[in-house]
Amino acid sequence: MRFLMVEDNADLAASVQERLSLDGHAVDWADSLAAAADCLAAATYDLILLDIMLPDGDGRDFLARHRAARHDTPVIVMTARSEVSDRVTVLDTGADDYITKPFDFAELEARCRAVLRRKGGSAANLRSFGGVVFDPLAATIHFDGISRELRNRELRLLEILISAPGRIFAKSQLYDRLFSYAEDVSDNAIEVYVGRLRKKLDGSGARIETVRGVGYRITE
Repeated sequence: MRFLMVEDNADLAASVQERLSLDGHAVDWADSLAAAADCLAAATYDLILLDIMLPDGDGRDFLARHRAARHDTPVIVMTARSEVSDRVTVLDTGADDYITKPFDFAELEARCRAVLRRKGGSAANLRSFGGVVFDPLAATIHFDGISRELRNRELRLLEILISAPGRIFAKSQLYDRLFSYAEDVSDNAIEVYVGRLRKKLDGSGARIETVRGVGYRITE
Protein backbone atom coordinates (compact mmCIF):
# COMPACT_ATOMS: atom_id res chain seq x y z
CA MET A 1 0.00 0.00 0.00
CA ARG A 2 1.13 3.57 -0.60
CA PHE A 3 0.91 6.06 2.28
CA LEU A 4 1.38 9.81 2.47
CA MET A 5 2.86 11.11 5.72
CA VAL A 6 2.42 14.82 6.40
CA GLU A 7 4.83 15.60 9.23
CA ASP A 8 7.38 18.38 9.76
CA ASN A 9 9.56 16.45 12.23
CA ALA A 10 12.18 14.91 9.97
CA ASP A 11 13.43 12.39 12.55
CA LEU A 12 9.95 11.10 13.28
CA ALA A 13 9.10 10.96 9.59
CA ALA A 14 12.25 8.96 8.81
CA SER A 15 11.52 6.51 11.63
CA VAL A 16 7.92 5.98 10.51
CA GLN A 17 9.00 5.55 6.87
CA GLU A 18 11.59 2.97 7.86
CA ARG A 19 9.18 1.01 10.07
CA LEU A 20 6.30 0.94 7.59
CA SER A 21 8.60 0.06 4.71
CA LEU A 22 9.53 -3.11 6.59
CA ASP A 23 5.86 -4.10 6.19
CA GLY A 24 6.12 -3.55 2.45
CA HIS A 25 4.38 -0.18 2.38
CA ALA A 26 5.61 2.69 0.21
CA VAL A 27 5.62 5.95 2.20
CA ASP A 28 5.97 9.42 0.67
CA TRP A 29 6.84 12.24 3.06
CA ALA A 30 5.55 15.82 2.90
CA ASP A 31 6.89 18.29 5.47
CA SER A 32 4.20 20.93 4.83
CA LEU A 33 0.61 21.25 3.66
CA ALA A 34 1.77 22.67 0.33
CA ALA A 35 4.02 19.65 -0.25
CA ALA A 36 1.15 17.35 0.72
CA ALA A 37 -1.13 19.02 -1.83
CA ASP A 38 1.51 18.48 -4.52
CA CYS A 39 1.80 14.79 -3.62
CA LEU A 40 -1.97 14.30 -3.70
CA ALA A 41 -2.15 15.98 -7.11
CA ALA A 42 0.45 13.58 -8.49
CA ALA A 43 -0.37 10.22 -6.88
CA THR A 44 -3.12 8.10 -5.36
CA TYR A 45 -2.75 7.04 -1.73
CA ASP A 46 -4.31 4.29 0.34
CA LEU A 47 -3.82 6.14 3.63
CA ILE A 48 -2.75 9.56 4.90
CA LEU A 49 -0.90 10.08 8.20
CA LEU A 50 -1.53 13.71 9.10
CA ASP A 51 0.13 15.93 11.71
CA ILE A 52 -1.83 18.89 13.08
CA MET A 53 0.71 21.66 13.64
CA LEU A 54 2.56 22.26 10.38
CA PRO A 55 4.76 25.16 9.21
CA ASP A 56 2.21 26.51 6.74
CA GLY A 57 -1.05 25.79 8.50
CA ASP A 58 -3.30 23.55 10.56
CA GLY A 59 -3.75 19.94 9.53
CA ARG A 60 -7.41 20.10 10.55
CA ASP A 61 -8.07 22.72 7.88
CA PHE A 62 -6.32 20.50 5.35
CA LEU A 63 -8.49 17.58 6.45
CA ALA A 64 -11.68 19.65 6.18
CA ARG A 65 -10.79 20.73 2.62
CA HIS A 66 -9.89 17.16 1.71
CA ARG A 67 -13.28 15.87 2.84
CA ALA A 68 -15.16 18.83 1.32
CA ALA A 69 -13.65 17.82 -2.02
CA ARG A 70 -15.23 14.37 -1.47
CA HIS A 71 -11.92 12.55 -1.22
CA ASP A 72 -12.42 9.35 0.77
CA THR A 73 -8.78 8.44 1.40
CA PRO A 74 -8.55 7.23 5.02
CA VAL A 75 -6.78 9.68 7.34
CA ILE A 76 -5.11 8.96 10.67
CA VAL A 77 -4.30 12.16 12.58
CA MET A 78 -1.07 12.18 14.57
CA THR A 79 -1.34 14.69 17.38
CA ALA A 80 0.40 15.66 20.60
CA ARG A 81 -2.92 16.91 21.95
CA SER A 82 -4.57 14.39 24.25
CA GLU A 83 -7.66 16.31 25.37
CA VAL A 84 -10.97 14.64 24.56
CA SER A 85 -12.24 17.80 22.84
CA ASP A 86 -9.27 17.76 20.44
CA ARG A 87 -9.83 14.11 19.56
CA VAL A 88 -13.55 14.71 19.03
CA THR A 89 -12.79 17.66 16.74
CA VAL A 90 -10.49 15.72 14.40
CA LEU A 91 -12.92 12.81 14.20
CA ASP A 92 -15.84 15.12 13.47
CA THR A 93 -13.76 16.89 10.83
CA GLY A 94 -13.37 13.63 8.95
CA ALA A 95 -10.45 11.69 10.41
CA ASP A 96 -10.83 7.92 10.42
CA ASP A 97 -8.68 7.56 13.52
CA TYR A 98 -6.07 9.38 15.56
CA ILE A 99 -2.96 8.49 17.50
CA THR A 100 -1.38 10.56 20.26
CA LYS A 101 2.31 11.44 20.17
CA PRO A 102 4.61 9.97 21.32
CA PHE A 103 3.31 6.66 20.06
CA ASP A 104 4.54 3.11 19.82
CA PHE A 105 5.18 1.98 16.25
CA ALA A 106 3.32 -1.29 16.87
CA GLU A 107 0.21 0.72 17.77
CA LEU A 108 0.56 2.87 14.64
CA GLU A 109 0.86 -0.26 12.48
CA ALA A 110 -2.22 -1.77 14.14
CA ARG A 111 -4.26 1.40 13.59
CA CYS A 112 -3.19 1.50 9.94
CA ARG A 113 -4.31 -2.10 9.49
CA ALA A 114 -7.64 -1.46 11.21
CA VAL A 115 -8.41 1.62 9.10
CA LEU A 116 -7.50 -0.17 5.88
CA ARG A 117 -9.69 -3.13 6.83
CA ARG A 118 -12.65 -0.83 7.43
CA LYS A 119 -11.98 0.89 4.11
CA GLY A 120 -12.10 -2.50 2.44
CA GLY A 121 -15.39 -3.32 4.15
CA SER A 122 -13.93 -5.97 6.43
CA ALA A 123 -13.59 -6.17 10.21
CA ALA A 124 -11.37 -9.27 10.13
CA ASN A 125 -7.81 -9.88 9.04
CA LEU A 126 -8.55 -13.07 7.10
CA ARG A 127 -9.77 -12.84 3.51
CA SER A 128 -10.89 -15.67 1.26
CA PHE A 129 -10.92 -15.93 -2.51
CA GLY A 130 -10.79 -18.86 -4.90
CA GLY A 131 -10.29 -21.31 -2.05
CA VAL A 132 -7.32 -19.28 -0.79
CA VAL A 133 -7.37 -17.97 2.78
CA PHE A 134 -5.20 -14.86 2.89
CA ASP A 135 -3.88 -13.63 6.24
CA PRO A 136 -2.15 -10.27 5.66
CA LEU A 137 -1.16 -9.98 9.32
CA ALA A 138 0.73 -13.27 9.25
CA ALA A 139 1.77 -12.71 5.60
CA THR A 140 0.55 -16.17 4.58
CA ILE A 141 -1.86 -17.88 2.21
CA HIS A 142 -3.51 -21.25 2.86
CA PHE A 143 -5.27 -23.63 0.47
CA ASP A 144 -5.75 -27.41 0.22
CA GLY A 145 -3.68 -27.99 3.34
CA ILE A 146 -0.81 -25.94 1.90
CA SER A 147 0.60 -22.88 3.67
CA ARG A 148 2.90 -20.44 1.94
CA GLU A 149 4.59 -17.30 3.22
CA LEU A 150 4.52 -14.03 1.30
CA ARG A 151 7.31 -11.52 1.11
CA ASN A 152 6.44 -7.87 1.66
CA ARG A 153 5.81 -6.75 -1.93
CA GLU A 154 4.02 -10.00 -2.75
CA LEU A 155 1.78 -9.39 0.24
CA ARG A 156 0.93 -5.83 -0.77
CA LEU A 157 0.35 -6.82 -4.39
CA LEU A 158 -2.09 -9.56 -3.34
CA GLU A 159 -3.85 -7.08 -1.04
CA ILE A 160 -4.42 -4.74 -3.98
CA LEU A 161 -5.64 -7.42 -6.38
CA ILE A 162 -7.84 -9.27 -3.90
CA SER A 163 -9.49 -6.03 -2.78
CA ALA A 164 -11.30 -5.93 -6.14
CA PRO A 165 -11.52 -9.40 -7.76
CA GLY A 166 -11.97 -9.23 -11.51
CA ARG A 167 -10.92 -5.60 -11.72
CA ILE A 168 -8.06 -4.89 -14.09
CA PHE A 169 -5.23 -2.91 -12.53
CA ALA A 170 -2.99 -1.13 -15.01
CA LYS A 171 0.73 -1.58 -14.57
CA SER A 172 1.04 2.13 -13.82
CA GLN A 173 -1.59 1.83 -11.08
CA LEU A 174 0.33 -0.98 -9.42
CA TYR A 175 3.56 1.02 -9.57
CA ASP A 176 1.72 3.92 -7.99
CA ARG A 177 0.38 1.77 -5.15
CA LEU A 178 3.53 -0.25 -4.43
CA PHE A 179 6.41 2.20 -4.70
CA SER A 180 7.20 5.64 -3.30
CA TYR A 181 8.88 8.52 -5.12
CA ALA A 182 12.14 7.83 -3.29
CA GLU A 183 12.42 4.26 -4.57
CA ASP A 184 14.43 3.49 -7.69
CA VAL A 185 12.73 0.50 -9.31
CA SER A 186 13.29 -1.22 -12.63
CA ASP A 187 10.78 -1.13 -15.49
CA ASN A 188 9.98 -4.82 -15.05
CA ALA A 189 9.47 -4.72 -11.27
CA ILE A 190 5.74 -5.36 -11.53
CA GLU A 191 6.26 -8.38 -13.79
CA VAL A 192 8.77 -9.77 -11.28
CA TYR A 193 6.37 -9.52 -8.34
CA VAL A 194 3.42 -10.81 -10.36
CA GLY A 195 5.53 -13.81 -11.37
CA ARG A 196 6.52 -14.52 -7.78
CA LEU A 197 2.94 -14.24 -6.56
CA ARG A 198 1.71 -16.55 -9.31
CA LYS A 199 4.11 -19.22 -8.09
CA LYS A 200 2.79 -18.84 -4.54
CA LEU A 201 -0.80 -19.23 -5.80
CA ASP A 202 0.03 -22.19 -8.05
CA GLY A 203 -2.32 -25.08 -7.32
CA SER A 204 -5.03 -22.91 -5.80
CA GLY A 205 -8.33 -21.75 -7.26
CA ALA A 206 -7.07 -18.19 -7.64
CA ARG A 207 -4.95 -16.98 -10.53
CA ILE A 208 -3.55 -13.71 -11.76
CA GLU A 209 -4.43 -13.02 -15.38
CA THR A 210 -2.50 -10.76 -17.72
CA VAL A 211 -4.83 -8.68 -19.87
CA ARG A 212 -2.53 -7.78 -22.72
CA GLY A 213 -1.99 -4.07 -23.18
CA VAL A 214 -4.15 -3.29 -20.15
CA GLY A 215 -2.89 -4.83 -16.89
CA TYR A 216 -3.54 -7.57 -14.37
CA ARG A 217 -6.51 -9.00 -12.46
CA ILE A 218 -7.16 -11.83 -10.04
CA THR A 219 -9.84 -14.37 -10.95
CA GLU A 220 -11.16 -17.72 -9.74
